[in-house]
Amino acid sequence: MEQFFMKGADVSIIKEVEAFGGVFYLDGQEKDLFEILSVKGINTIRLRLWVDPYDDDKQPYLGGTNDLQTTIELAKRAKQYGLKFMLDFHYSDFWADPKKQSKPKAWQSLSGKQLEDQVYNYTKETLEVFKDQHIVPEFVQIGNEITNGMLWPEGKTQKYLFEERKFEDMDPQEKKEGYDRLAGLIKAGVRSTRETLPETAGQVILHLDFGGANDLYRGWFDEITAREVDYDIIGLSYYPFWHGTLEDLRSNMEDISARYNKDVLVVETSYGFTGEVPPGGAAIFSAELAEIGGYPPSVEGQAAFLRDLMATVKRVPEGRGLGIVYWEPAWLPVNGTSWASYAGMKYGNDMGEMGNHWSNQAMFDFDGNALDSLNVFKAGPTIEE
Repeated sequence: MEQFFMKGADVSIIKEVEAFGGVFYLDGQEKDLFEILSVKGINTIRLRLWVDPYDDDKQPYLGGTNDLQTTIELAKRAKQYGLKFMLDFHYSDFWADPKKQSKPKAWQSLSGKQLEDQVYNYTKETLEVFKDQHIVPEFVQIGNEITNGMLWPEGKTQKYLFEERKFEDMDPQEKKEGYDRLAGLIKAGVRSTRETLPETAGQVILHLDFGGANDLYRGWFDEITAREVDYDIIGLSYYPFWHGTLEDLRSNMEDISARYNKDVLVVETSYGFTGEVPPGGAAIFSAELAEIGGYPPSVEGQAAFLRDLMATVKRVPEGRGLGIVYWEPAWLPVNGTSWASYAGMKYGNDMGEMGNHWSNQAMFDFDGNALDSLNVFKAGPTIEE
């Protein structure tokens, strides 16, 4: 039997896009997004989960406002089309990444054993809801891009300096205590997952960013391994215009899969289908970033990158390369959708311009038509000898 290779998509934003009028087309016919993705070969849907993504007036933080009810709705749609489900616990009320890992508002007074117990109980209660709804996740992320820890300040660790490609200098005792606290928080989430879900589900993923930085992964996972943290899969973010070359990624995946005896999975990636921006919009991806990324800013370039990325993951020895997940391929530039409201920005202490800066990295054009590059998922990874 051929080994399962994940061809995934994170579409956590989709309810917001549809609420503001986003519509999707395949060969000129309007269709449900999940149907299109299934037809094109996507086999897994990744969904983020925030604890309470609303301000004091119950106004949404946007970015998908991915509360429990929203995640349940999207997971049901995924299961309707026979897709596997990956649940991404952020353990925050909004975006969690190396720059910010804010504790949920309701958890602000908790620390130490109380905070670990809260992680355990929240994880258990959430997973019980999914079980009751018959939408058990096959994969569970305990934290999102926890390169610098999670649930700050308690779970904050030694900071990785991306531009310098090294960890910051830190007092050895402070470093030890930081990783001790982080390990305790992760263990609480993992233990809850193991106890709540059947053995056939809930494979546990620990996820860092900068997939081409081997020193980061060795340094971080050495600390976690020394503390006997239980997990199944090393998750990597890999954006070729930020995170090194495909050769950097290949070398890192081969090393860490062997060093820690774990499977590896690219849980976030993307590439632009154009360097242009939608009318009145803005964009992160540009022709200049395409120069760094190494592929033309076109539908063909997007497809070529994904073919090469899947082949790179597939080549990891002993079948340790599990697959890839494309990040927000359906984030259309409809008026009203935004990565954050001002209240959301304030919560995360991450101020910026509102709007969708991702639409030229989607796999649908600005009008919602499926791009030819989606066909690479149907073909799957191919390796030329």
